[in-house]
Amino acid sequence: MTEVATVAGGCFWCTEAVFKRLKGVTKVTPGYSGGKMDDPDYDHVSMGTTGHAEAIQLEFDPDVISFDTILDVFFATHDPTTLNAQGNDVGTQYRSVIFYHNEEQKKLAESKMKPGYVTQITRFEKFYDAESYHKDYYDKNKDSNPYCTVVIDPKVKKLLQKFSEEIKPEYLSPVVQ
Repeated sequence: MTEVATVAGGCFWCTEAVFKRLKGVTKVTPGYSGGKMDDPDYDHVSMGTTGHAEAIQLEFDPDVISFDTILDVFFATHDPTTLNAQGNDVGTQYRSVIFYHNEEQKKLAESKMKPGYVTQITRFEKFYDAESYHKDYYDKNKDSNPYCTVVIDPKVKKLLQKFSEEIKPEYLSPVVQ
């Protein structure tokens, strides 16, 4: 039986690239959560007026990877101390958020907070899938889009270095150069 987690840690291209590499994660969907507009799209969300964050929703097997480990990866692969920004991506749509699905997730998320963290811990309400061209963006564009090289590659490298035991075998080789 799988469980669901929804997090936002900046650009969803980055978070998707990180979390799809983890053992026990069976599905990662980029999208939008935490806003006030029904059926948001990238154009509206990127203006920062809908209240949504670029988020990912992932399904995972808790017998293989725990929510605790998911949170460790989440905090290690983005900057939870910067309000409404990740690098050059600035705006509320890039904020750090854990959208908890139950009280157990909420308590665990709260226990992971450290001084200086600005990550919001918010009850999950709705998730809207992003447009199809966002799905697997990093893997489809890592050799052609400089954003992938400059912004996403370092996050994937950090994941591979800090969490090598948690990585699916197909992502261990070749290692991102």
